[in-house]
Amino acid sequence: MFSIEFLRQFRLGGYAIFDFIVSFFGIYLLSPWLSKTFLKFRLSVPKQSWLWLTLPLSILVHLFSGNITLMTRNFIDLHNHYFLKAVILGLFIWGIKDIKVVRK
Repeated sequence: MFSIEFLRQFRLGGYAIFDFIVSFFGIYLLSPWLSKTFLKFRLSVPKQSWLWLTLPLSILVHLFSGNITLMTRNFIDLHNHYFLKAVILGLFIWGIKDIKVVRK
């Protein structure tokens, strides 16, 4: 039987591929519910925007929870990892560009 540690050993650039797959699949499953919930706050968030926002939100959640992962540590490093910062910023911009405020 496969264990989580076995699945997490496959890496791309130091990041576990399994973690990316689980994160994006989880957001894909939760996006209809999240979009419906944010409509109550008068924000129309398309399901595709949730996929773009997966990594920026995960970094934010890891910072608030105090669980500093490799990507979180690399993102908050002031002197390195500029490509990662650019990718996360680009994903954030692509994620928020389609969010609309719904008027009654």
